[in-house]
Order: sequence, then C-alpha cells, then structure tokens
Amino acid sequence: MNKVQLINAVSKETGLKKKDAEAAVSSVFNIIEESLSKGEKVQIVGFGTFKIKVKEERDGRNPKTGEKIRIAASKSPVFVPGKSLKESIK
Repeated sequence: MNKVQLINAVSKETGLKKKDAEAAVSSVFNIIEESLSKGEKVQIVGFGTFKIKVKEERDGRNPKTGEKIRIAASKSPVFVPGKSLKESIK
C-alpha cells in the first residue's frame, strides 16, 4: 500500500473527503517526522514505536581493497512493532 492508497482507505473508512483524509495522513507523518528529528520517540499503544537508533563510529574494511576505514556515527529511524500488531499478523 502506498500513500495514495492509504489516503483512499482512510477516506472510505472514516467518510472524510479525500482532501481532508490527505491532510490528516500528511499531518500524522509530519508529526512523527518532527518528533523523531527532535530525538523523541513516538509510541502508539497497540501498534508500535517509532524511534531513532544511534550507530556509534566504528572500524570497517573496504571490501574491494581490504583497506581499513573508519565508518562515521549515524542515526536512523526504526519502527518496533507492538505486541498486538505482531499477534495480528501471525
């Protein structure tokens, strides 16, 4: 399912106009993105948690040359599904 299909499903499920459903879906995504960029986690009980995973700086190797390289620290968003979501897809 892509964003357009999600908007259509929300519109159908709630009875909202597509324009209003698009605004709601976009708002949810924007709020999650803003919260993560501030370093906050977003926990939706029964669904899951969006949070930032920090990877520390580490040593690595260039697979082509075998040369040692330093891999910079990085942050990436992750989603951890909640218990209810895990159980619903078994």
